[in-house]
Amino acid sequence: MNYHSVIDHFYKEDDALKHILLVHSRRVADRALLIARRHPELKLDEDFLEAAAMLHDIGIIRCNAPSIQCFGTEPYICHGRLGAEMLRKLQSSGFKFEVSEGDWEALARVCERHTGAGLTKEAIVRQNLPLPHEDFLPETTAEQVICYADKFYSKTRLEHEKTLEQAAHSLEKFGEEGVLRFRKWAQMFE
Repeated sequence: MNYHSVIDHFYKEDDALKHILLVHSRRVADRALLIARRHPELKLDEDFLEAAAMLHDIGIIRCNAPSIQCFGTEPYICHGRLGAEMLRKLQSSGFKFEVSEGDWEALARVCERHTGAGLTKEAIVRQNLPLPHEDFLPETTAEQVICYADKFYSKTRLEHEKTLEQAAHSLEKFGEEGVLRFRKWAQMFE
């Protein structure tokens, strides 16, 4: 899958933000692919997994997070939902990309379900997050692997890889249920 054409469509300049997106996403993709290769029993499509990992944060361009060169208007917590909307709109415009119609939706779902270790409707309401009041939980194995892999890499310290404990600790702000999901994935994927 030529995910580069999608990235280039939204990130037209080779600037600091595009660099951050590409480095972070490549690290997530490499970890997700390593999991797929270590666990052939998961039967993950490596081409899809790589494209989904490279596109999972496409929505950061619309967010306000100056520390990572994002100068949009939306809260950063919305970047997954925004990325999903961007991909769905791009698909409906007739954009040529080497994926089936079902894969477009699968890519969008990875975007909207990777925040934290997934977000429940209850957590969104309890924390008064600016998201629709619905569950955004990774359901497919690919969604779970990318969500899991993403937790080891930040966009503020691109070369740093978190330990398992550091990654789990970073999820505490979203609630205990996310930490438990992450630890379950660690048992499955490590």
